[in-house]
Amino acid sequence: MPDSQSKPVQVDGRTLRLSHLDKVLWPDTGWTKGQALDYYARVAGTMVPHLAARPASFVRFPEGLDGERFYAKNPPPGLPGWVRRVDVPSRSDEGGSGRPYVAIDDRASLIAMAQLYALEVHVPQWTAETGPDRHDRLVVDLDPGEGRNLVDCCAVALLVRERLAEDGLECWAKTSGGKGLHLYVPLRAAASPAEPVTEYARRVAAGLADEHPNLIVHRMTRSLRADRVFIDWSQNNSAKTTAAPYTLRARGGPSVSTPVDWEEVAGCVSPEDLAFTPDQVLDRIFDRGDLLAPLLDPERAADPPVD
Repeated sequence: MPDSQSKPVQVDGRTLRLSHLDKVLWPDTGWTKGQALDYYARVAGTMVPHLAARPASFVRFPEGLDGERFYAKNPPPGLPGWVRRVDVPSRSDEGGSGRPYVAIDDRASLIAMAQLYALEVHVPQWTAETGPDRHDRLVVDLDPGEGRNLVDCCAVALLVRERLAEDGLECWAKTSGGKGLHLYVPLRAAASPAEPVTEYARRVAAGLADEHPNLIVHRMTRSLRADRVFIDWSQNNSAKTTAAPYTLRARGGPSVSTPVDWEEVAGCVSPEDLAFTPDQVLDRIFDRGDLLAPLLDPERAADPPVD
């Protein structure tokens, strides 16, 4: 039986039943499920191109931030059959058909997942078409340890940008929606095997850590991260995912993983300078368009210097 609080809506020709729209999921601000669905409906035209064809993973929190939350990879029960599933090879299933994942290829699919409380979206640096052995993005994840914050991440981001430019690579930035920053380089997937891309990112991180040992750490050991910014090069591993551009985050009031320009990065003097609400993100898109649009431009894609 349909939920008594649900109602059918049409989203780009697809029928969805939306329910519990008044349910508060972000208690600090009273932000509701209905507001989250509205945000995704409005941001989808800009967000979906960054998700399309990528096997997505999600953070689900049906009872809100104060309740249980869990990381979900497989299609959840109740997902409409028209939402695209893609099979991803698994090392534990060698020779098999792989595990099914959801690909968010359109607005209706994004809202269908959000209706099932999959409100935080993560994607890998490759698409189902190219497969996990070929990456079309290099990502550098900057994570501040205790004693550091987003301002320090911005300082490191400028160093990473300069270092990548020495190899002819241009990068674009977004906030993580939390304490850190993500930097992206668009790659030609045909020329970008996964392991050499990851190794290149590791070398960049290690080199910067050697040059700035009091600011940067590249080793995974958590005890080394205090008073440093961790350059997480391992996000380029095919098995890992990164918070998607424009995704809501399961924290705060809520926060959004927001594209920013380099003037904003260079001018950041407080973490609040780069903290944006969903409404602010929508206003930024209206005023400035998609600051990460170059990631989608094949003419911008580079061959990584992996030798």
